Order: sequence, then C-alpha cells, then structure tokens
Amino acid sequence: MEIAVIGSNMVDLVAYINKMPKLGETLEADDFAMGCGGKGANQAVAAARLGGKVLMMTRVGDDAFADNTIRNLEECGVDTRFVERVPGVSSGVAPIMVDRDSHNRILIIPGANKHLLPPAIDAAADTLRQCKLIVMQLEIPLETIYHTIALANEAGVPVILNTAPATPELDLAWACRCDFLVPNETELEILTGMPVEDLPQIEAAAHSLFERGLKHLIVTLGEKGALYMHGDEKRHFTAPSVDAVDTTGAGDAFVGCFAQTLVASGDINRAIERAILYASNSVTARGTQTSYLDAAAFGH
Repeated sequence: MEIAVIGSNMVDLVAYINKMPKLGETLEADDFAMGCGGKGANQAVAAARLGGKVLMMTRVGDDAFADNTIRNLEECGVDTRFVERVPGVSSGVAPIMVDRDSHNRILIIPGANKHLLPPAIDAAADTLRQCKLIVMQLEIPLETIYHTIALANEAGVPVILNTAPATPELDLAWACRCDFLVPNETELEILTGMPVEDLPQIEAAAHSLFERGLKHLIVTLGEKGALYMHGDEKRHFTAPSVDAVDTTGAGDAFVGCFAQTLVASGDINRAIERAILYASNSVTARGTQTSYLDAAAFGH
C-alpha cells in the first residue's frame, strides 16, 4: 500500500434547511440525505478515487450501518483488511445541518471509533512500516495518534496529521513530530491559543509550531485557498471562485487529494494546488464522499 489512513468513519445524516434553528426552535427541513462519511473514511475515499493505493484502518459497530460502510470503502477501491467490527457498540454517526448559504453545523457521535486503540497499530505495524505515507485526523483516541506517530518516526514513514476536529488536549510535542500538520484557521487558533484574524497572525501562530520542531504546515483557508509554510518559506495559494452548494467534507477532499498527489509526484506545491482545485469542486455538489470526483472526471 502507498497510503495508510488511520481514522474515523461515520454515517452522515444530512438535513438541508433554509436557516439554522435558534435555541428551542423547531424548523422543517427541505431535504434529507444519508451517506458515508467520517474524516478518515472521506480522506481515504478521496485518495483512492484519484488513483491512490489506500489502506484504511478504522472500527465500525455491529449495527446495520457497519456493512454499508465496509461495502462503500471497498467499492471506492480502499483496502479494508484492517476495518474491524466492535461487538455491542454503535457505528459512528454524524447528524449534519446545511443551510441555504452552504454553511454547516455537525454533531459527531464517535461510537466504535473510540475503540481504535494502540494495539490495533501494533497488529498492523509490519504493513504500516511499508507504506509511503500515513494520514490521520482527530476523530480517534489521541493515544492511538501518538502511538502511530512514534511507529512512523521509527520507521521513517512520513505522517500527515489533519488537526480536525481541533482540541486543546492535543499534545503539540507529538503533533510537531509529524511531517505535515493541516489545520484550518479556527483549528490553528485552538491548537496554538493565538489569534488568526489575518495572514500575519496566522504566520505568527505557525512559527510557534515551527519552534517546536514542525517541518511543514498547511493552513486551509476555505474560499481564500491555503497557506503553506516551511521554515522561512511561505506561499499563499488562491482558490477558484465557485458556486458553493455544500461545504461539508471539503477539508477532507483537500487532505485526500494532497496525500495522493504528494505520493504520486513528490511535489508539495503541485499537491497543494491540485488539492485546492479538488476541494473547491467538492463544494459544488451535495454530500461528502458523493461529491468527490474520480481521476478521470477531475482531469487535473
């Protein structure tokens, strides 16, 4: 395998509404959709659809959602040998509300994702050591993330950590042992405790991470593109103007495409440029994985 994605899977329960409800308010939704999601699974599917050889390590429950999640990953070309069921536990679920301005609010119920623990990493260690890249997010236990970083560092396997959803409990000493951190602006603020209202403030927050030993930082900026920093090197990548329908999963589209392109080309700038285009395209359609194009349709 080229890419190992170690992370979460969720069942997305998406309600499309005109406006977000206020406290105590009941509104009627215009439409509803159910799909496969979770940051880990999203990123694995994006990378696989673009031609990457992707292995997914995750945990599902013993409910009706589990079969569909595994089947979906396999149909998308993801290796599921390390996807296991947890008896007596529900699969992860994510109720999502998307308003007419394409803004979203998401509630995460981790379920079986909480059971992806360090012994699973040890059981797959031989396979993980042979991968070209490991990708993780923060919807699984932090102890598992730290354990994986240690294994990857020892084996010389590069690690991308997408710091979403951000938590101040993340140990930055461990996070900065990754080769790439990929937060958005809000996540960078939570991680560093520093303001990020403009590019100079974002850069100052970034430097606080480089002082801890971080090699590469990519801050995703939504419709404003992304900021890449590596030591004193910095570059702001712009994003194309698109008509956004649903921004859910755009960050995962970015990470999945970046990972696949980085492994295929070794070119960080090319990988960021392509990831921005891929993520921008994803917001023009509803859903998360359902909005991810394959390599032929994407064409970049």
